[in-house]
Amino acid sequence: MIVRIVKLTFKYEEISNFLDIFEQQKKFIAGFKGCSHLSLLRDKTHTNIFFTYSHWKDENALELYRESDFFQKIWSKVKLKFADKPQAWSLEKYE
Repeated sequence: MIVRIVKLTFKYEEISNFLDIFEQQKKFIAGFKGCSHLSLLRDKTHTNIFFTYSHWKDENALELYRESDFFQKIWSKVKLKFADKPQAWSLEKYE
């Protein structure tokens, strides 16, 4: 299993727009083949920083999602709302 954490820093005026997109698409993302969990987290201090936290069957499942037309379409909309470059980590459960 792969745990994927992506840090997204938004322009303050775009937070509402991002949340609307996420709300509309979260079921499709979570239902994508190989995804077994999806959460959206928000930084308590810097309220324009969000993290997606997802579980994927393996690296291949994650890559199939990232290469999908669906992801490309959503990412092209979301990336316009960033205040900073996103950061991403793919992790394996240690214990």
